[in-house]
Amino acid sequence: MPEDSSARAQSQAARFCSFDGWECHLFVKQDFGEPAFGLTRSNSRLACAVMGAHPEYRADIDGLRALAVVGVVAFHAFPELLPGGFAGVDVFFVISGYLISGIIFDEVARGSFSLASFYSRRVRRLFPALIIVLVSVAACSWFVLLPASLDILGQQIVAGSAFLANFYFWLQSGYFSPDAHTLPLLHLWSLGVEEQFYIFWPIAVMWLASPSRWRATIGFVAVPSFILSVALASNRDADFYLPFTRAWELMAGALVAWQFEQRPGAEIDRSELLVAFGLFLIVGTFVFLDQSMAYPSWRAAAPVAGTVLVLVAGSRSRIASQLLSNRLAVFTGKISYPLYLWHWPVLVLAVAVKFLPLTLLERGAAVLLSYGLAWATFAFVERPFRFGHAARGRMHYALSFAMIAVALAGAVFVNFNGFNSRFPAELQTANSERPEAWRVGVCLIDLGTSAEILPDCLEPARPTLAVWGDSTAGALMPGLRSMQAEHSFGITQLTASSCMPLLDGAATACTRHNEEVIKTIASVRPDVVLLHANGPLNQVERAGWANTIAMLRSAGATVIVLGPVPSWKRGLPEQQIAYYITHRKTLPERSSQFVNNLWDEESARTFFAEHGAKYLSAWEVFCEASGCLTRIGDQGSTAIDGTHLSTAGSRYLIRSIEADLFKALQLRGP
Repeated sequence: MPEDSSARAQSQAARFCSFDGWECHLFVKQDFGEPAFGLTRSNSRLACAVMGAHPEYRADIDGLRALAVVGVVAFHAFPELLPGGFAGVDVFFVISGYLISGIIFDEVARGSFSLASFYSRRVRRLFPALIIVLVSVAACSWFVLLPASLDILGQQIVAGSAFLANFYFWLQSGYFSPDAHTLPLLHLWSLGVEEQFYIFWPIAVMWLASPSRWRATIGFVAVPSFILSVALASNRDADFYLPFTRAWELMAGALVAWQFEQRPGAEIDRSELLVAFGLFLIVGTFVFLDQSMAYPSWRAAAPVAGTVLVLVAGSRSRIASQLLSNRLAVFTGKISYPLYLWHWPVLVLAVAVKFLPLTLLERGAAVLLSYGLAWATFAFVERPFRFGHAARGRMHYALSFAMIAVALAGAVFVNFNGFNSRFPAELQTANSERPEAWRVGVCLIDLGTSAEILPDCLEPARPTLAVWGDSTAGALMPGLRSMQAEHSFGITQLTASSCMPLLDGAATACTRHNEEVIKTIASVRPDVVLLHANGPLNQVERAGWANTIAMLRSAGATVIVLGPVPSWKRGLPEQQIAYYITHRKTLPERSSQFVNNLWDEESARTFFAEHGAKYLSAWEVFCEASGCLTRIGDQGSTAIDGTHLSTAGSRYLIRSIEADLFKALQLRGP
């Protein structure tokens, strides 16, 4: 081709061939298979080759991307509908391995491969959208996350900016663990896997320049990687996050690229059957897999094999053309990268603002918002940085410096511990706080680790008040200790987490513990037993309460039942934060929103009176017609979560009922 024709073709290719980090998107007339705007097939192929990109655009691959990202988004937004959609990431890995390996193979074979050029293209492909998302998440989180959560987000930003998120989350949180839903950048683990792999893979291909060696290298990497993945199935987090257990998936795509490199244009027999079976494997994995199963391990072979089959036969398949190459699928595939980046932070931050699980409608709205943000990012960020004026010159240096700046911003969040000053002091109570007076692990027992009632929990002073119940009974201790400091009496603390004081005959650790408590009470012979717990008062529970009260009365104790404290559906600190986020002022002193009483007061009072126990209502202490107390003056919130009283709340409750306690203990009141 004459020099001016080559330059003209390259110039046109710069406009119409879009290297997206995986392939060259050649805008063609799909009906005729010819390039648009007068580019001939021959000079467009040359132009794309000069750009270092695949000249053959395959719409079915964009459709595969769409299928992959829809699986992941659906799993995150509607896990009950598509429980195995997280396997969409495996589809992405295979596609990436195929497209990037194909580019590397082509360039190395022609002798035109350059590591600098390769990484420059990766930067232009990945950094613009990622920077926008990281900056947006950081800005939104400034207003909605508590200091501890913002500190953790800063760590995620640093790890995500350095493409080390998979190692970070491997050390911090499992992908399927309960706290995963509070981590806005959890999904960046997959970018880390890809980019870590592509640090070494181009070097290996370039070093082993002979195509005959590439296949052996693929096998040398893939086989041990798959074996390691299966072997680590019991160590789920390592198997899921590490690049060593995921490399075989990328190599599966590389093997397809190598095959096409060796036999370009080869006929594929039974392409319709191959594509149909491949799609069946992918979709079947999405539907029948769930997060309780060990993964990836050998189970990832299904979506990987399915993706390989579609890559091999999709370009000649009518099924692929109809299902994967339609306009909606292709468009979704083109925006799949920003859609993947946006959808998870949108879902997580929406929950952070609401402090409650999202409804089906709200999750749908979050997905639509993510789709809109993805389109805007593709149109106004990705394309200009890859194909417009911003793509020229040394823009990759500017993008690299911008990413470093984002990482430094994340480090600032960490260094300043999430900036406590962003919220009023009364909103900074962590829901993990447990006052020392509870004596967690000593007198507030975790039955999963210990069931022993220690002598230190049995004070000999008389009169003696025994406190028996679950962790909400343990939360009464700050108030009782304040009362004890002013009046001489002993406290016997008999509390165990998640264990109501019911003798219900069930063969559980809780029931066995309660039987030991009865023996202890018979030995200690306290003057008064204060029962308190968080739970329903249905027919089954009533039988257990009746048995407990009967046993205590037979031991000669006076029995007082303290009803449950108000139950804050969101958790009171979270509700206060949500109110502050949306109103920029503190929650009123009393609130009737998202709070309820677990018991019917009149019914409870009648029931316990019939069985010879004194009933005291914690609900009536905290709540009235205008709502329930949210804070005690300037002393802070009444609760540290949904059901446990804060120190201030505990003292307020005990002061409110101390006259009844004095009378039962035969103490002289203040």
